[in-house]
Amino acid sequence: MSSSSKKSRKRNPISRSILGIILLVAAAAATFIILVIPVSGDGTELGLGIGDVATQDILAPRALSYESEVLTEAKQEEAAQSVSPQYASPDTSIARLQVNQLRNVLAFINSVRADTYATAEQQAADLTAIQTINLSPESIEALLGLSDTAWQAVQQESISVLEQVMRGTIREDRLEDARRTIPALVSLSLPEAQAELVAELAAAFVAPNSLYSEELTETQKENARQSVAPITQSFVAGETVVPRGHVISASDLEALQQFGLLQPETSWKDTTAIATLVVINFAFIALYFIQRPDLRENTLSLILMATVFLLFLIGARLVTPNRTVVPYMFPVAGFGMLIAALVSSRAALILSIPLAILTGYGLVNSYELTLFYMFTSAFGVLMLRNIHRLLNFFWAGFGVMVSGALVILAFRLSDPLLDAVGVLQLLAAAAFNGLAAASLTILLQFLLAQVLGLTTTLQLVEISRPDHPLLQSLLRNAPGTYQHSLQIANLAEQAAERIGADTLLTRVGALYHDAGKVLYPQYFIENQVPGSRNPHDELSPEESAAIIIQHVTDGIDLAKKYRLPKRIHDFILEHHGTMMTSYQYHNAVKAADGDAQKVDTSLFTYPGPRPQSRETALVMLADGVEARARAERPDTEEKVQTLVKEIVDFRLQRNQLVDTDLTMKNIDEIIASFTNTLRGVYHPRIKYPSSQTVTLRSQSAPTAPVQTEEVS
Repeated sequence: MSSSSKKSRKRNPISRSILGIILLVAAAAATFIILVIPVSGDGTELGLGIGDVATQDILAPRALSYESEVLTEAKQEEAAQSVSPQYASPDTSIARLQVNQLRNVLAFINSVRADTYATAEQQAADLTAIQTINLSPESIEALLGLSDTAWQAVQQESISVLEQVMRGTIREDRLEDARRTIPALVSLSLPEAQAELVAELAAAFVAPNSLYSEELTETQKENARQSVAPITQSFVAGETVVPRGHVISASDLEALQQFGLLQPETSWKDTTAIATLVVINFAFIALYFIQRPDLRENTLSLILMATVFLLFLIGARLVTPNRTVVPYMFPVAGFGMLIAALVSSRAALILSIPLAILTGYGLVNSYELTLFYMFTSAFGVLMLRNIHRLLNFFWAGFGVMVSGALVILAFRLSDPLLDAVGVLQLLAAAAFNGLAAASLTILLQFLLAQVLGLTTTLQLVEISRPDHPLLQSLLRNAPGTYQHSLQIANLAEQAAERIGADTLLTRVGALYHDAGKVLYPQYFIENQVPGSRNPHDELSPEESAAIIIQHVTDGIDLAKKYRLPKRIHDFILEHHGTMMTSYQYHNAVKAADGDAQKVDTSLFTYPGPRPQSRETALVMLADGVEARARAERPDTEEKVQTLVKEIVDFRLQRNQLVDTDLTMKNIDEIIASFTNTLRGVYHPRIKYPSSQTVTLRSQSAPTAPVQTEEVS
């Protein structure tokens, strides 16, 4: 059988190059994921800037204290802004200039007063035209009306008062204050009217003599900045650095930079390190699949495993970084459990190791988290080996929870920075992880099975229940066929276990292999009442064969109607392979006067195909064996074994098993299994030697004949 298996593989080549392509694409995608969603040694790297809004709470991954340049600069700037403007010392040249300007104005007024040819109106107009002073009409009238003696007193007092004011420090912002002090400086010996003239004349020439010094001001500000001590910013592990919804400030950005949470430029060293890690992990995966041709040659399974692997990696890289508790909640173990349920437990264990390494890479406590992911995945897969009940998924989830909790206790009980509340939070996260892994596995298994057309254990368990509508219809309308299917299921299941085939798939396939007979049960002998008329007696061989063969196509229609998995369809199509309805064919040949050339063999041949798997082959063989045994009812083990071997040899001679990977050793094991099972069903008698009279001698009793009975 191994040679036929090789021929089958040549017809459906799945070379190692396809495995290489899938692994290369997956490795490149994994590298891209880690580079695009990078994590530093302390947490997630965020693409945030000043003014951005934090979309999540960003927690301190560790305790940290640092001198905050942003806060220190802000405090220094505050101190600098508190420095008042600095002014230079009073400039005496400004005072002299202003006094000289006053003297010039007074001299001009003298000349106007001395002009005897000008009228009063002309004199007033001349005084109004002075640009350096704006005299009011009342003051002009008073000036022109003063006597020479009074005018001399006003002149002298004006110069004296201006000199006194200009000797003080006058800043631009205090100019009006200086002018308001002038009336108090005027001699009290002058009449009030003259004193007002003096104040008006002197005030017009008061000017700032202490000017603003930018150099002095900056010097004072710098001194103020230097006097500010550096400000230290401190965080404890788990403290919120930036709350969700907070607008990022400069100090927030600095804190994220100090923790290494901002996305830096990726250097060639980082890229090389990540690529190297991915290469060694995928080389490990490749070595495993090279040794598993059954998985390597299943392209659909390879694509499924690669896709799910990358999806879990993306989810972990997006969710787990920069969190204290969330990394222990993310159900990485769900990946291994899902692959175990859909493909292979051993493959799940192997693939879980690289996923744990790549998921934990770069995270805070990466060593602890990597072991956490590895152990939870391993326990989940190993406890999910026998998936016959939904409860087993949650037992596997319980294993994930317990193993995760033990890893947490091993690493965290001795952590001085973690209190009892923190430990309880992590243990609660491990419990959630177990529940989430089990739930996610059940959900994804159902979805992927629907989308990819895979047959899951849960589906098989569900449709194997006796209350399934199609089985119930078979039981009510074709009870003989139902019992026949149960017998086939028992025979095939025992043989499947013996040769290492899928026992559950084999049993469920056997239950439904003759489902098409439910539409016309009276045409099949197992449903006919003994002694009743056989409806085939009234039909031509061709019509009879067509009805018999039709149960295959009817079975497929019913399988589609009741949404049975695709793998169950295979049992319906393949359980007769391309064999003939021999009874009807012989009747047709007989009706043709023994001339087989006149008979169209295609009318008596099942559409096939021949069995393509060990499981469908087992059902084909069990179907023939059970039907023959039911008809002949062999009563000795030798007859049972001969019957089984004849049925199997008949199928072999007609090349019905060439598309399977059954070996001759498997064939021998199948024959032995069928023989053993049928021996228990039909209770064949074991022959003993003829009965003999055995004389039992005893000192106290006479001899007595004892005859053995034939044991059934």
